[in-house]
Amino acid sequence: MNNTISIRPAQGADVEAVRACAHDAYEQYIAAIGHKPAPMTADYAGLIASGHVHVATDAQSDVLGVIVFYPDGSDMMLENIAVHSEATGRGIGKRLIGFCESSAKQSGLNAVRLYTNEKMIENLSIYPHLGYREIERRTEQGFNRVFFVKDI
Repeated sequence: MNNTISIRPAQGADVEAVRACAHDAYEQYIAAIGHKPAPMTADYAGLIASGHVHVATDAQSDVLGVIVFYPDGSDMMLENIAVHSEATGRGIGKRLIGFCESSAKQSGLNAVRLYTNEKMIENLSIYPHLGYREIERRTEQGFNRVFFVKDI
């Protein structure tokens, strides 16, 4: 199996592939949350146009993962990360998060912040394993969110 993965800025032509990746990654949570998770309804065309979206692609240029991040004050806000279900377990999510952290360092930022839904149980253990610490829980826009930060 060819494990060549590249990370690049998303382009306008990627909008549908980015949406499809997010839908595939998050649809499993609809029942637990009671409605579509926020990443399933995001304005990916606008986020891509703003330069906030990067994609992980394979040798055939298929989009296997998506990450949305942007500077927010002195921190990098990691808004969304999604890996296509057929590509899970290959370290793509970890590479995308590492890319975000490296971008934050290169930009002279202090930390990476992110949040996840409290119903996404796997994430509540994955992020601490990657060095993130939980800092808050609150309800926003109808979602019960758990906030994390990692100093860089």
